[in-house]
Amino acid sequence: MTDLSNVTDQKQVNYSVMDKKRKYALLIEAHSTDLYKYALWLCKDKHMAEDVMQEAFLRAWKSLDSLREAKAAKGWLFTIFRREHARQFERKRFKYADVESMDTIEDDKHMGYDDRPEAFALRNALKRLPQDYRDPLEMQVLGGFSCDEIAQILNISSSAVMTRLFRARKKMRVILGEETATHLGVVGD
Repeated sequence: MTDLSNVTDQKQVNYSVMDKKRKYALLIEAHSTDLYKYALWLCKDKHMAEDVMQEAFLRAWKSLDSLREAKAAKGWLFTIFRREHARQFERKRFKYADVESMDTIEDDKHMGYDDRPEAFALRNALKRLPQDYRDPLEMQVLGGFSCDEIAQILNISSSAVMTRLFRARKKMRVILGEETATHLGVVGD
């Protein structure tokens, strides 16, 4: 995977004068794998993740001229994706009788879906976190973003990000401790 900022530094190319097709190609090449992992995690469905990514890439193409610095490319693209995911979620009509097919389960195993009990417990604990704590934690762990990048994407201060990350980890320990105790039969009325 190619880092867009490294590519531009190595070739000593001025990003602001690079043609649009080249900028876009570098952007996609550099960040599509990370974005796809994040999309799978966020969407929980391979096909929806691909659809949202496609829409996000289309929006990125349309607004590519607004991206001035290569360093900001990853955060910019993830912000576009998060907004597009929110738009898709607003439009999605849930079917209450949906049942996964065996093909989907097999696809998940090939995609690196971790079906170990520990991973299941972590996913369940993450679901129980308030959205304000879950978002920065997922962005840091899954997206590899720094506190400053998360702050920029979420439009909050870096200190707020650090506070939310601290509280998210603390809540995760409590939640995971409760689940472990419940599974071991330690927790009672």
